[in-house]
Amino acid sequence: MTPLLTVEEHRARVLVAVSVLPAETVPLSDAPGRTLAEPVLAAHDLPGFDNSSMDGFAVRFADVEGADAEHPASLRVVADLPAGTADDPDLAPGEAARIMTGAAVPAAADAIVPFEDTAGGLADSLGTVEVLRAPAAAGAFIRRRGGDTRAGVAVLSPGERLGPFALAAAAAAGVAEVVVRRRPRVAVVSTGSELVDPGTALGRGQTPDSNATLLAEMVAAADAEVVLVDRVGDDPAGVDAVLSRADDADVIVFTGGVSAGAYEPVRLALSDRIAFDKVAMQPGKPQAFGVLDDGRLVFGLPGNPVSVAVSFEVFVRPALLALQGRAVVDRRIARLAASESWTTPPGRRQYLPAVIDLVAGTVRPATAGGSGSHLAASLARAEAFAIIPAEVSTVSVDDPLDVMLIP
Repeated sequence: MTPLLTVEEHRARVLVAVSVLPAETVPLSDAPGRTLAEPVLAAHDLPGFDNSSMDGFAVRFADVEGADAEHPASLRVVADLPAGTADDPDLAPGEAARIMTGAAVPAAADAIVPFEDTAGGLADSLGTVEVLRAPAAAGAFIRRRGGDTRAGVAVLSPGERLGPFALAAAAAAGVAEVVVRRRPRVAVVSTGSELVDPGTALGRGQTPDSNATLLAEMVAAADAEVVLVDRVGDDPAGVDAVLSRADDADVIVFTGGVSAGAYEPVRLALSDRIAFDKVAMQPGKPQAFGVLDDGRLVFGLPGNPVSVAVSFEVFVRPALLALQGRAVVDRRIARLAASESWTTPPGRRQYLPAVIDLVAGTVRPATAGGSGSHLAASLARAEAFAIIPAEVSTVSVDDPLDVMLIP
């Protein structure tokens, strides 16, 4: 009997076959979700000038030092500085400038007094101002030029995903274009003569094809591009036909047709081109993977929906991220305590759809129906996969578990 591969062995086979996709330059508007191929260097200092962090008055610290409600400092307001102005008024001793948040601090000023520390605040802020509370020190409420970063310094590194925060950092640093990896092009193919479109009135033996919807969304969430969603029956010729239709894909993911039954179209069509293995995991024991002569990666996943979700997370998603040159290809893992007990399959690592409570630090199965790979409806409640080692046969309340977080 052929021994089962470990999860790590099968995953290593997959990742060693991955080559990073080419780079391209795109504007920031086209960069969300892309992976950096080159660092993003600040085009200028950030901030680009000393500016006020408060609405108030730009002052000479020496003029207001020690001021309080009993001994206010009275200053003459000689300028008004909104954000965006290029004015740099000279301030003589005893003079101040009204200034708004983000405006450039006059060269002659060395502190900001917020409106709330004056007698009249904004309502009485032109003419003369009385300072009732002195700043703590010179430099108070001034954001210094280059305090965030300096021109030429890397604000983002290769391998980073360009999410909202990273894109904002690039924009703030004065960068309009970035060098990123091309998105992987992925074909999603369901197999099985029993499958019909969702919403179809079901005949005896028919099943809605939920895997196509599941995988297309998971591929998109991995920042890859779905170029084909297709379905074939139990005829191996259909597999070859879909390979032709997916000629522009980098990755082809089949669901179903990889086990040991009599009607396994993926195995029958591709057994001489890719490897079919059994992996010591539950769900997801039957797995297929290989590289076609033209370089396309082919995955064959089990057909049951939970098996598809688990197999994608453990094997396909890391490959898609590696194709993009992503620095981190794994989900975050939390260590949580089981809030319920359950049994696990002997000799196989279990990935159980789970519900988590991060406040309580607990995890429990997403369904009371067990860990069946066919329980598609339970996936809607899953927030994570609890990972139970192969040598564990029973999970007890309060047992610590690794949990794969899936946002």
